Amino acid sequence: MHFGQVKNTIGRAALPFCLLFSLLFVIACKDSATVPGIAFKFPEQGQSFGLGEDVKIGLDVPEGTTITSATYLLDGKAVATKPNGEAVSVNTKGLSLGYKLITAVVDNGSKKDTLTINIELKSALKPELYGYQVVKTLPHDTSAYTQGLEYHNGRFLESTGQEQHSTLRWVDVASGKVLQQIKLEDQYFGEGSSLVGDKVVMLTWQNKLGLIFDAKSFKQLSTFPYQSSMEGWGLCFDGIQLIKSDGTNRLWFLNKDTYKEERSIEVYDNNGPVDSLNELEYIDGKIYANVYTKNIIVVIDPESGVIEKQIDFSGLLPADYFKTDDERGNNVLNGIAWDKAGKRLFVTGKKWPHLFEVKLVPKK
Repeated sequence: MHFGQVKNTIGRAALPFCLLFSLLFVIACKDSATVPGIAFKFPEQGQSFGLGEDVKIGLDVPEGTTITSATYLLDGKAVATKPNGEAVSVNTKGLSLGYKLITAVVDNGSKKDTLTINIELKSALKPELYGYQVVKTLPHDTSAYTQGLEYHNGRFLESTGQEQHSTLRWVDVASGKVLQQIKLEDQYFGEGSSLVGDKVVMLTWQNKLGLIFDAKSFKQLSTFPYQSSMEGWGLCFDGIQLIKSDGTNRLWFLNKDTYKEERSIEVYDNNGPVDSLNELEYIDGKIYANVYTKNIIVVIDPESGVIEKQIDFSGLLPADYFKTDDERGNNVLNGIAWDKAGKRLFVTGKKWPHLFEVKLVPKK
């Protein structure tokens, strides 16, 4: 996504969550109760479960201690109440991945206390592996540090990055010629973009600001501030919400009118969280995402965050096309566009000489 040294993918965007989980860890481990001596018997703090598994929740109640009721909550939502605090089993099917907070509100008839503990839901699904077949090779502007790419009515909407060189443009598909363009102010490092109605929403990298343009004139209409997502990387639109990446394994869902963050998911494959999610495209109910600095696009379930497919685009660009380590490290695969009517998939990279129409092929 960015120019220069590849940065730590944990970054500032993940910091609020790290702090939150650290705080919850302290609370969970403390387990000091006004209902004396009660603690979680299971699960263990930080225990991992595969999505869809049952999680057994139980309390360690000292002999002679009476519990009149225990209400169990998962991420603030009540899942069970037991009159004597006995154990419960909660199925995780249909939940999203990542860290979840389990709460037990314990009542002994005269006093109440709240205990908390964390678990992590991981993907148990091994992604299907795909390669590609090139259908058509098209020209691409080698000065375009591609950050966002979409197909609309025979044209590409492309946003490019780097300070003093960031642009938003309409591009002719066949020729690669720039049909219309606006240059961003020099302080902005342009990022992903998406068409929503008659407006184009475009991200900046570290300015904590999104930009709104009129789709026809490219006149800038307004801006909006980021919230919990500290950086802007990729952007797409599912017809209801904007979906934003921030360089971590988290995707944010924004209100299409107010640009407020309404929910988020964490993205995992069967090996764990997948960071550096970058350019995004919404295709047939799934999110396609470039993984920054890799020749990989992953296909993500937008409800759970599970990676269902992994597409290897190695070999699209000749290995010796970029000559220096800096060029090879930065001018990577990035850019996904989908022609919904024609069922055509296009991909490219930063400063690549070509844009490719491709067909996905299952690996044997």
